[in-house]
Amino acid sequence: MGRGKIVLKRIDDSMSRQVTFSKRKKGLLKKARELSILCDAEVGVIAFSGTGKLYDFASSRLDLFFIFPSLKVNLFYSMLNIFP
Repeated sequence: MGRGKIVLKRIDDSMSRQVTFSKRKKGLLKKARELSILCDAEVGVIAFSGTGKLYDFASSRLDLFFIFPSLKVNLFYSMLNIFP
């Protein structure tokens, strides 16, 4: 027996929303790491929290892009302009 489907909508309670973000972010980054190892793929993940904090994962060759903070800041502001 499988899990039931959940309705995808914004979580109203801010504490529950933060907990859900934290758990799902952890799972997403784990899956990205597994994909890069199992399939020898170059994987990059960028996630911004509701407060604007940046979380990222990069496999080996992409690491240089994520190491430089100025690139992160520029990317953050670029994303704000794309998604108002």
